[in-house]
Amino acid sequence: MMGELLDYIGMFFVLTGSLFFLFGTIGLVRMPDLYNRMQASTKTTTLGVLSFLIGVGFMELEWFIKLIIIALFVVLTAPVGASALARASYRHGVKLWKKSVVDKYGEGKDD
Repeated sequence: MMGELLDYIGMFFVLTGSLFFLFGTIGLVRMPDLYNRMQASTKTTTLGVLSFLIGVGFMELEWFIKLIIIALFVVLTAPVGASALARASYRHGVKLWKKSVVDKYGEGKDD
């Protein structure tokens, strides 16, 4: 009985993670520029992976510690990697969307 309940909880989290992946894919297609696409994909991918890992952890309890280590790695590296890519893109000259209101990277520059 308890194992079946854990499987259902795990399936819920796996489905939730899959929905985050779907939303991230839609964000990649619909967002207007590189920076918005990167933000949409990074946030949804991080949440999707975490939900997926939690779901698998409920379904396979002996993997739970390994999955927590993987989750920590994803939480620490995905946002940092996206930030580095966005900054490098900006420095390389990739333009913001024409309706962008805030330009945090360019605020301190002397033009």
